[in-house]
Amino acid sequence: MNTLYDPLQAGDLSLANRVVMAPLTRNRAPRGVPHELHVTYYTQRASAGLLISEGTAISPMGQGYADVPGLYTPEQLAGWRRVTDAVHAAGGRIVAQIWHVGRVSHTSLLPEGQAPVAPSALPAQTRTYLIGPDGQGGFEPVSAPRALDASELPGIVADYARAARAAVDEAGFDGVEIHAANGYLLDQFLKTGANQRTDAYGGSIENRARLLLEVTRAVAEAIGRGRTGIRLSPITPANDIVDAAPQPLFEHVVRELAPLGLAFIHVIEGATGGPRELPDRPFDFDAMRHAYRHAGGQGAWIVNNGYDKALAEAAVAQGRADAVAFGRLFISNPDLVRRLREGAPLNAWDVKTFYGGGAQGYIDYPALV
Repeated sequence: MNTLYDPLQAGDLSLANRVVMAPLTRNRAPRGVPHELHVTYYTQRASAGLLISEGTAISPMGQGYADVPGLYTPEQLAGWRRVTDAVHAAGGRIVAQIWHVGRVSHTSLLPEGQAPVAPSALPAQTRTYLIGPDGQGGFEPVSAPRALDASELPGIVADYARAARAAVDEAGFDGVEIHAANGYLLDQFLKTGANQRTDAYGGSIENRARLLLEVTRAVAEAIGRGRTGIRLSPITPANDIVDAAPQPLFEHVVRELAPLGLAFIHVIEGATGGPRELPDRPFDFDAMRHAYRHAGGQGAWIVNNGYDKALAEAAVAQGRADAVAFGRLFISNPDLVRRLREGAPLNAWDVKTFYGGGAQGYIDYPALV
């Protein structure tokens, strides 16, 4: 029987334990460039079996929030290299979450004030983080998107592959996680609430899953399947996303992913950052996992959302997960692995310092003595 603290082989990634740091947007990278605070922040948490970076834009058009990092300029890649070198020196493993936000953006963040792009020209009833002329940050409604032409999609697939290759070869990451969750671009193509296309990328489940699968195959070819993971969120309402029939959709998706030999599948159970069960959106996560395994999927199954020590230990012990990702607990507990293992008290997080700012609420949470 496995425990949360046992080693895990996830594709080509050898992990010291099964405690994963989930991707966490913190809005502290002006011009998309990680700096010394990022070096300290990630290195403090390097005892995690795997660190998944905050969402990192694959291109200027993929950006949706102020001061989030990118993977498309030499300065950004050099900044990330300092982070990954420090994490590796501390004995950690880190992958980059590669991100295109699609319609969850604002014209002020995009080149030449362009409109965000999406599968269909359907505005999302959600907000994004902007920084005003006075330097103060806050959340504002996103801008209305335009629908992508089918001729533009190969370029987006190429952007994902290029960013993945740059993340590994230039920035020094151990691999990547494709962000296909939380109402961002690939999730928008998957779900009926955002995708009303009538071409080969809309309508049927097979068509709506097409872009996600094209991206995943391209990334796996660019950096190796054993370095490639993907994050999925079947029922989260985050960023105004919904699907009419998520169970068959996501069982299809994981059956198609299974032959690709990915390092891991990372699944958000329930509403991102909220309830684990949604009465109006029933979903059988065990059935999704079984569909993946029955189709031959061997990658590590990582679960996320609302896990505490008891739930996480039980999930791994019972075989319902190979690893568990923690988000807000890692914000406030840089030594979370030790605290969980020893049953030590946990620091409380400060919501006011989640987004934007400097060292406060970022690198000043205490570790155990």
